[in-house]
Amino acid sequence: MHDGSGRIVVQNLGKQFGPVNAVQNLSFTVEPGSVTGFLGPNGAGKTTTLRMLLGLVTPTTGTATINGRPHDQLGNPARVVGSVLENEGFHPSRTARNHLRVYAAAIGVPDQRADEVLGLVGLGAAADRKAGGFSLGMRQRLALATALLGNPQVLVLDEPTNGLDPEGILWLRNFLRGYAQQGRTVLVSSHLLNEVEQTIDQVVIISQGMTRYYGSLDQLRKSQQSRVLVQPADAAGLAKALQENGITQVSPTPDGRVAVGGSSVQQIGDLAAKAGIAVYGMQEETADLERMFFQLTQGQYAGAPAYGQAPPPGYGAPQQQVPQAPPGYGPPPGYAPQGPPPGQQGAPPQQQQQPQQQNEGWGGPR
Repeated sequence: MHDGSGRIVVQNLGKQFGPVNAVQNLSFTVEPGSVTGFLGPNGAGKTTTLRMLLGLVTPTTGTATINGRPHDQLGNPARVVGSVLENEGFHPSRTARNHLRVYAAAIGVPDQRADEVLGLVGLGAAADRKAGGFSLGMRQRLALATALLGNPQVLVLDEPTNGLDPEGILWLRNFLRGYAQQGRTVLVSSHLLNEVEQTIDQVVIISQGMTRYYGSLDQLRKSQQSRVLVQPADAAGLAKALQENGITQVSPTPDGRVAVGGSSVQQIGDLAAKAGIAVYGMQEETADLERMFFQLTQGQYAGAPAYGQAPPPGYGAPQQQVPQAPPGYGPPPGYAPQGPPPGQQGAPPQQQQQPQQQNEGWGGPR
């Protein structure tokens, strides 16, 4: 019998399909009362992980449990966990109400529950319409209604905002937060952070099947630091002057400017003037979560540049599993990756490592 906690626990989870490591050594916990975002680019291993959690794929290594038990040991799982992995499981000639009544009979809930969940997802007026005529957004809502039939304690949704218009996304955001506030557990996958940023409390970011970040969204926000982009007459001279005055978060940018973290426009200007270095412009730039997300996950699939354009700086096959974050954009202090397999590169380096990396190429003090 499951423990009734509503907790999802993924521990050292891995899945190999022939020579392909789809998921490698994933570990995270989803607590009740919160919405957790499971984020990564397309092909990162999100759906494979969710399918292992829901008992549809057998893990190669590790475990994935709900309420302390694998999915196949939950008794009547539809009463414990509702899930949406795709929105195509409808007979096109069956009405929304009849579709839901078939599933209601299968999991042992009364027929009237079909109308209740249609009302919950905003499809009450479409109950007698055939699912084959539904838009993509309506199919997403009907799939969610199917997941809610058993009034589950845990909700697992794969890319639930696909096909929803802005009004639908706002509705889904409010619905999921309200669902979690009832003490239930919500796990939502997405390949875009900005789609779920205002919905989630915790975040698990993966790329190439491995964990890149796991923790609270607030902690990730607090890690963001502003930086100043400076266009000086002498970039190397300015970098040296800043470093000699204790400003170590200094690095060149591809367009020839100097990126400076942990300092203000005024302080940089004063030091440049003291060193006799002309400054032609300064721009303060604040990092956002979406940029941090791309820094953590870029490089999984490196596409070719547009025809007739020069490749961007650093373009090509990635030389390491995880790219370096730019100055001031590192993971939160104390962050530790979830243990990539031996021989694999881990998550981005800690912030205290950055000064040495950022000084490279200047010829200044190390």
